[in-house]
Amino acid sequence: MLAYLKTAGRFARRHWLLVLFLGGGALLVMTTNILERRLIYFPLRDLVGDPSRLGLPYLDVHATAQDGIALHGWFIPKQGARHTLLIFHGNAGNISHRLPWLQMLHELGAHVMILDYRGYGRSQGQPFEKGLYLDARAAHDWWVKERAADKSKLILVGESLGGAVCIDLAATVPVDGMIIQSTFTNAWDMAKTIFPIGLLQPLTGVRFDSAAKIGKIRCPKFFIHGNRDEVVPFRLGRKLYEMAPSPKEFFEVPGAGHNDLLWIAGPAYAERLRTFLSRIGP
Repeated sequence: MLAYLKTAGRFARRHWLLVLFLGGGALLVMTTNILERRLIYFPLRDLVGDPSRLGLPYLDVHATAQDGIALHGWFIPKQGARHTLLIFHGNAGNISHRLPWLQMLHELGAHVMILDYRGYGRSQGQPFEKGLYLDARAAHDWWVKERAADKSKLILVGESLGGAVCIDLAATVPVDGMIIQSTFTNAWDMAKTIFPIGLLQPLTGVRFDSAAKIGKIRCPKFFIHGNRDEVVPFRLGRKLYEMAPSPKEFFEVPGAGHNDLLWIAGPAYAERLRTFLSRIGP
């Protein structure tokens, strides 16, 4: 062991520049991964309930991402549904914290599907940007394999960070519509609103660049944002909408923040979504 250390020491002295470069690179990679997980994702593992708690029949979804990560979610069927709402949630909690939202969407007459990202709920792994995109593709592929035969229209729904995941998926696979709620343009625009800790964003390597992808999406799009959103500024949601090609629609919810939008919007939320879905025919 001592001889090995002496040999390593001689190598380090002779090639100190290479050692410094490799060490700095390793430290940067470690810092990048740690910063991304600490600053962006707030997953919870324990599920606080399931759809049966609300009297809804459901199927456990088990999908596998391209890199082998096992994922878990729910599919809540609706008799005679013409649409499937595939939901990508925000950066905190897990699918069980969206139960009231799932119930409301189900009452629109649609199948509802939601999947936990890696590291959330019963899904394996640790979250990172490209991993979330793989998770979204796995959810889509599960639907294509297991449910597309019922001929329902596939509508992607993205909440907050999930909006960026939703937009990435819609830019790569054909979908019939997209609902984007309380979502931002890109990670750097968001970071600039969180001073001074947001200045660390470039070190994370995270982009979530919806602004660069939204122009590729030609399906009908419905944007929702509270004008008192204290997490994702209203102006970023509006800017993303303005960058999107038609057909598109924007629903501004007066007085709504980030986490109370459903309650502040009230019945108008379901009414506007029902109208949007009715335009995407059977």
